[in-house]
Amino acid sequence: MKPTDQFHVGLVVDDIAAAAAELTAVFGHRWCEELGAPARVSLPGGDAVLDLRSTYSMSVPRVELVRSVPGTLWQPAADSGIHHLGYWSDDVAADSAELARRGYASEAVGRRPDGTPYWAFLHGEAGPRIELVARTLRPVLERYWTTGRRPS
Repeated sequence: MKPTDQFHVGLVVDDIAAAAAELTAVFGHRWCEELGAPARVSLPGGDAVLDLRSTYSMSVPRVELVRSVPGTLWQPAADSGIHHLGYWSDDVAADSAELARRGYASEAVGRRPDGTPYWAFLHGEAGPRIELVARTLRPVLERYWTTGRRPS
């Protein structure tokens, strides 16, 4: 991964609409339609199905608002509000293994039906939580950011 692979900052909030309205009023952000659905997630304690919901700003720097999920890593940050930095990854499994080698703990992994990871959250003792996102999703997300409409 390189610094240029970083593409968003994620904030976990209890109310996506209220947070989006505040960031629009203060900074003028425009927002895409909300994404989300129940998703199978591999967590350290085992697999779970979580209702993950989020939206992205249509403008850059890209901001992602993620709805909080009680009892998971998706909880609002206590002070700065920054939950994670998102990076494109050409190989989520290999990049996750490299971060693990450097002391980062895997917190959650999204897998395709064939078991291949396409996103992952990892957290180290120092520094921010990292989200790795498969670069193959970039064209879909870029259309979403341009149109503001959920991918079909």
